[in-house]
Amino acid sequence: MKITRGRLGLAIGALGVSALVLSGCATSTGGGNGDDGDAKGGDIIVGTTDKIVSLDPAGSYDNGSFAVMNQIYPFLMNSKYGTAEVTPDIAESADFTSPTEYTVKLKSGLKFANGHELTSSDVKFSFDRMVKINDPQGPASLLGNLASVAAPDDTTVVFTLKAGNDQIWPLILSSPAAPIIDEEVFDADAVTPDDTIVDGDAFAGQYTIDSYKVNELVSYKPNPDYKGVLGAAENSGVQTKYYADASNLKLAIGNGDIDVAFRSLSATDVEDLKGNDKVQVVDGPGGEIRYIVFNFDTMPFGAKTAEADPAKALAVRQAMADLIDREAVAKNVYKDTFAPLYSYVPQGMPGATEPLKDMYGDGSGAPDVDKATKTLADAGVTTPVTLKLQYNGDHYGPSSGDEYAAYKTQLEQGGLFKVDLQQTEWVQYSDDRTKDVYPLYQLGWFPDYSDADNYLSPFFLKENFLGNHYDNAAVNDAIVKEQTETDADKRLDQIGQIQEMVAKDLSTLPILQGKQVAVVGKDVQGTTLDASFKFRYAPLKK
Repeated sequence: MKITRGRLGLAIGALGVSALVLSGCATSTGGGNGDDGDAKGGDIIVGTTDKIVSLDPAGSYDNGSFAVMNQIYPFLMNSKYGTAEVTPDIAESADFTSPTEYTVKLKSGLKFANGHELTSSDVKFSFDRMVKINDPQGPASLLGNLASVAAPDDTTVVFTLKAGNDQIWPLILSSPAAPIIDEEVFDADAVTPDDTIVDGDAFAGQYTIDSYKVNELVSYKPNPDYKGVLGAAENSGVQTKYYADASNLKLAIGNGDIDVAFRSLSATDVEDLKGNDKVQVVDGPGGEIRYIVFNFDTMPFGAKTAEADPAKALAVRQAMADLIDREAVAKNVYKDTFAPLYSYVPQGMPGATEPLKDMYGDGSGAPDVDKATKTLADAGVTTPVTLKLQYNGDHYGPSSGDEYAAYKTQLEQGGLFKVDLQQTEWVQYSDDRTKDVYPLYQLGWFPDYSDADNYLSPFFLKENFLGNHYDNAAVNDAIVKEQTETDADKRLDQIGQIQEMVAKDLSTLPILQGKQVAVVGKDVQGTTLDASFKFRYAPLKK
């Protein structure tokens, strides 16, 4: 079975992935020796400022962690290089055998790097524990339509779904909710520590981890026993170095210490590199968005505050939407590497609309202080309102500080708000936000799969990954309906209606959509970023 994302996938060239091709070439001092499987090149050295939260799929739902998982775990469905289509990975076949049953047949002879057999029992275990643990930092919300998993024999898995004809389910099987893990290594009831996973050699993807020092250095070697659709790695190994900030990452690029730099250089760094005759910038598909999350319990006038008042809380959210100047931030902070976003689904994605442009500000995308003033006054809100706004200065790139300083200035126009702006390191930040620590906070989104639903269901279903206490039954039902609509045109209409509904509630405030940036050495060949939105190591070779 092959599921195409083309009809509801991100249009190529809307806002793309940028790659900078370096003239230098890093020298490896360790890792593979070129004898693993069909590896054709030497070691590849990757640099990043991203952070790993957890190697356990149940315990993390972030780009830094998933970038590792993509290398070391297999999936039932995956995307071939350069495509936005999902096809069976370690599965032999996968298809609906009834409207509510999705049956997968595994390839024979699958095993983990530790020698344990990989059977349907491991698959059932992987999904059952994801749902059972339901960690607030994990992606269990993606499995909201899963009723049960059965393993009638060693190579057969049957997923029973709550709602039939789920158009998203094959894509979910390639998402962060779907890595297949070793039931003999992972805890069934709790998130498993990274060291236990690494020591247990619990890998069956294209790579195994040879050595691991969290957020400092990860060394990968090709897995000769991988039998998935992506094939053997084209290199003899990969080392990923984690840098404290973008300035160090840029210095490493300049010194030729790395072959690939992925996430995140500042917009200024990108501009500088464009003027460097030793680098080349190329574009491809993207899909990242940036937004502010409102905690419906703890934001001003939230449900658990001393002055709880839903109407006033909504007025605060609406006034903020009236004051934000997206165009100014995109131009002045991000040098137009980001564009204004006036909806929850980015432009270029079929089904995307722009309801916030009409509903807030001056009706054309610009801010309107008078409108914000009237909104608060009509709701009886005394100004200025104190906003405790949290952001992270490293995970989304070094320009986040300038970005949020700009929002502070914009929100304080007219004396309507007083912004208390604070930042926290990413690993702590990702934990705090799920524990109601931050009333308002920054997040970004890198899509799990190329479909408009991935910008809706993870955020606005009752059981969503934000955990911000947003609950609108009509929105929930509308999302379930679009997920199971088999008529493509009707489904696009439903996706548009959902964006209108959520724009009225303002559970989150979408602000920007933009690109990812990778830096690839001249002597390195292969695609690292493609329409699947997954960062790949295996195609890289020297």
